[in-house]
Amino acid sequence: MAAYVVVQIRVHDPAGYEDYKVAAQNTLAAFGGRYVVRGAPCETLEGAWLPTRFVVLEFPDKEQARAWWGSAEYAPAKAIRHATAETDMILVGGLDA
Repeated sequence: MAAYVVVQIRVHDPAGYEDYKVAAQNTLAAFGGRYVVRGAPCETLEGAWLPTRFVVLEFPDKEQARAWWGSAEYAPAKAIRHATAETDMILVGGLDA
């Protein structure tokens, strides 16, 4: 079953964050990951939630998503993200087909 990493990001160093975007992109394919949503403007339909940057990644399953997030390949990109932004990130399973 597909799994999704859902991320709300508050970037405080836009120039440095550009390095993260390149570095992170280069790590996804090895884990079967792909961007579904990547930084497009958000429109609030209900409530007060309005993320400044919102990302959704899709992986074949939760195991692959966790493997990507904890991998040596992603670690340098993660360090850049930690230095340039504040992040809220969740992992959620999709529905069976």
